[in-house]
Amino acid sequence: MSAINTALAGIRVLDFSQVGAGPTCGMLLGDMGAAVTKIEPPGGDIGRRLGPPWQAGESVVSMSFNRNKRSLALDLKHADAHGLVLRLAGQADVLLESFRPGVMERLGLGYAAMSARFPRLVYCSVSAYGQTGPWRDKPGVDGIVQAVSGMMSQVGLPGAPPMKVQIPAADVTTGFLATTAVLAALRVRDTPGPHAGRGQHLDMSLFNSALMLQQSALASYLASGELPPKSGSAAPYAAPNEAYPTRDGWIMVAAYHEDRWRAFCRVLGAPALAERAAFRTSADRVAHREELNREIARLMAARTTAEWQALLEDADIICGPIAEYDAVAASPQLAHNGVIVEMRHPTAGTVRMPGAALGDRDAQSRVHLPPPLVGEHSRAVLADFGFSETEIAALVASGCVIQHE
Repeated sequence: MSAINTALAGIRVLDFSQVGAGPTCGMLLGDMGAAVTKIEPPGGDIGRRLGPPWQAGESVVSMSFNRNKRSLALDLKHADAHGLVLRLAGQADVLLESFRPGVMERLGLGYAAMSARFPRLVYCSVSAYGQTGPWRDKPGVDGIVQAVSGMMSQVGLPGAPPMKVQIPAADVTTGFLATTAVLAALRVRDTPGPHAGRGQHLDMSLFNSALMLQQSALASYLASGELPPKSGSAAPYAAPNEAYPTRDGWIMVAAYHEDRWRAFCRVLGAPALAERAAFRTSADRVAHREELNREIARLMAARTTAEWQALLEDADIICGPIAEYDAVAASPQLAHNGVIVEMRHPTAGTVRMPGAALGDRDAQSRVHLPPPLVGEHSRAVLADFGFSETEIAALVASGCVIQHE
């Protein structure tokens, strides 16, 4: 059993974020040992209403973003909420929020006000388009950002309608990048130098993250000025590097380096293909992709996916079957990596999800807290931050704080 990751032990995080992007960041910080408090409204993070699927009434989508956190349910519009948050922030290292730009300022909890009181606080704002600029006030979610960032123009087959990546790619990428930014800001704060002892305001947007996810594609457009066509499973810059049908399924093949291309042709039983003028270099093959694919597909229809995989791997040609999730979940590599974590949720029962495989297998994070119920830890969190039993009782009685019973 791998050890609990304690890299961020002693770091306190206040996570006001909702749905996917911000909660991913909070979850990863919790995976690395930070004490993360999920601060959510009395009705809970709106992500809790995303489904199906449901597990005993709990949103599986929401649970997948919220392990290793405790929940404090708080009415931020209550008269006592402002002072309560200030007391928490005075002992916190990181504050995450994903409200529309300006909301935290109206609550008196924006970066300027908070950093003046707590200069060490790393303040991470997650939004659709950023805290500044002409689109600052536009609402946006993962699918919308996939559209306006150009991502949907690249997904699918030529001539097909626009298509999004079915996983929340912009959300999750933003969460990963926000985690990186938070870690860098903590490093700067805690290292001797001109910025020692000071936090930063991290402006993380789904839009910028989606652009970064398209690094090579956008760089190619900026260099050529040409709009790239959709290419299905194919890499637009190399061939063959895509999925081909077999007798009983599909297999992905990456044989675009010249030595592997020639070896691929030999395995196909068609060594002459490698010498055809249209197919001699990767650039030639990209230019004549349709003709190339017809030839390869005709030849690969003769064997099953498993047969081709064995032959190709034996020839050191990079390949892999197109796997459905049932095959992924049953794969020996997944079992070996131990990336699926299992936890016991108070209402959903046993919950399984991908964990955070953060490098060294002996220091990979493991779940020490299942995704919380709304307000499950309200009293405990306040007590840990130094609130007295009398103060906690008064806050709960007033409706400012909600404790799950």
